[in-house]
Amino acid sequence: MASMGDTADTAAADTAGAAEKKQDRKAAKLAKQIGAFAKQHGGVEGQLAHIGQAGTRIVLVGTDGGWGDLVAPTFTVAQLAAEKAGLTLHDEFDGEFAARVRTGPYEWTRMAGIQIGGPANPAA
Repeated sequence: MASMGDTADTAAADTAGAAEKKQDRKAAKLAKQIGAFAKQHGGVEGQLAHIGQAGTRIVLVGTDGGWGDLVAPTFTVAQLAAEKAGLTLHDEFDGEFAARVRTGPYEWTRMAGIQIGGPANPAA
């Protein structure tokens, strides 16, 4: 006959196992998206950036200079996704890695449009 302690231990293990499976599914989904990005851009490298309670941003830079990002709910899930996708990770987004990013008119308008004569910011 199982004691109350055994029942609590089993319930905790079941909850932990379910959480781990959920993290693994999310990481697999992100890894699939990373793989699709890599295929579209001739390869990819990345960097993980904490974004507070929102999770961790997976910044992707394609071999062709195309870039994008994904958000994982936790740093652990982001690391697991990167590992599953075979993503080469950089510690920081600077220097040679950052210089690979190619921006277009949309990004310039969004990032610095107000300062360089772009459309007015409607919130201002």
